[in-house]
Amino acid sequence: MTVILDYGMGNLRSVQQALTAIGCESTVQSNLSGASKLIIPGVGAFGAAMERLSPIAVDIRKAAGDGMPILGLCLGQQLLFETSEERGSHAGLGLLKGRVVYLRPQPGLKIPHIGWNALRYRRSDGPTAGGLEGEQVYFVHSLVTVCNDPSDVVATTTHGIEFAAAVGRKNIWGCQFHPEKSGAIGLRMLRRFVEC
Repeated sequence: MTVILDYGMGNLRSVQQALTAIGCESTVQSNLSGASKLIIPGVGAFGAAMERLSPIAVDIRKAAGDGMPILGLCLGQQLLFETSEERGSHAGLGLLKGRVVYLRPQPGLKIPHIGWNALRYRRSDGPTAGGLEGEQVYFVHSLVTVCNDPSDVVATTTHGIEFAAAVGRKNIWGCQFHPEKSGAIGLRMLRRFVEC
């Protein structure tokens, strides 16, 4: 069963509706009971999210270590990493090596970054398998992930700087964008994930 994790900070219904649209049965719940795949959505601040995840963080790390496919969306991608500088310094789940940093202000650059951007693929596997260079997905964020290992970067986009739009290592995947709001391209990625 694909579990959409409810920790009080996610756009749960839109993710579930997207999964329903591709014919995937899913459940929204606050634990990993019965999960064969896990989606961690997220909207909000990193520190508050980790505080809410703290009762099940050990379970998430164990599931990751046992090979369960895990997909983080937007803030959910950021939570996969070791640390974030958002409103202080906060520890993350540590499933991927790296950190979360603010997009730096630049002349003419709007932050938060909101809108459609083109993807540049470095790899085409897991949820991004079959992706086409330049296809557009929808972003809403002020922070980005910096991978310690460049091979963990699956796709990039640019908003002032080039940054990781999608990341992945083994069974751990993340999208800084919102696939559930990215039309047919996002639905294809979600389908690839549930078929992993």
